[in-house]
Amino acid sequence: MSRSATLRARPAPSPEVPRRNGQPRVLSRGDLRLLVLALIGEQPRHGYELIQHISGLFMQAYTPSAGTMYPLLASFEQAGWVEPHEEDGRRVFRITAAGEFELKVQRPQVRLAQRRAFDRAREITKASLPPPLAAALREFKQALVRHHGRWSEGEAEQVAAHLQHAAALLNGSLGDGPLPITPTEPD
Repeated sequence: MSRSATLRARPAPSPEVPRRNGQPRVLSRGDLRLLVLALIGEQPRHGYELIQHISGLFMQAYTPSAGTMYPLLASFEQAGWVEPHEEDGRRVFRITAAGEFELKVQRPQVRLAQRRAFDRAREITKASLPPPLAAALREFKQALVRHHGRWSEGEAEQVAAHLQHAAALLNGSLGDGPLPITPTEPD
């Protein structure tokens, strides 16, 4: 195969997923800034709390560094968008009237950034699923589509019980009791 044929055979990178050094970026440019301002707008927060909140949003697949977060907070403070207050030995940032105005002006961009973050977190989660689980989820989704509108009595409850059992297993809260199975009537 010629070099030009090899280059043509590669799929082009998705325009929706920003890239950095060839790797998909977790956030688009400016999204962290918008997300952090929105979080402080919800309630006063300290830097570590903001780092942990963003990390939780991405299921720990992305955690902003202190070297990113604290200069960002300093820039907010310099712009007059937040004011730091000392609480329990930590600098807690509260939004100011200027910050609230900025948040109001940026509301459409904030919503888009939140949507992109949610979608990207979903992509990261899906990409990190073990292959057997990914295959089982695809099969389950296809079965739901094929089964649409044809639920017999008790069938939805039985499927729901299996899903709740799987969720309990993943959450580590599975008791020692057997899986509750609701019998269904034959067709």
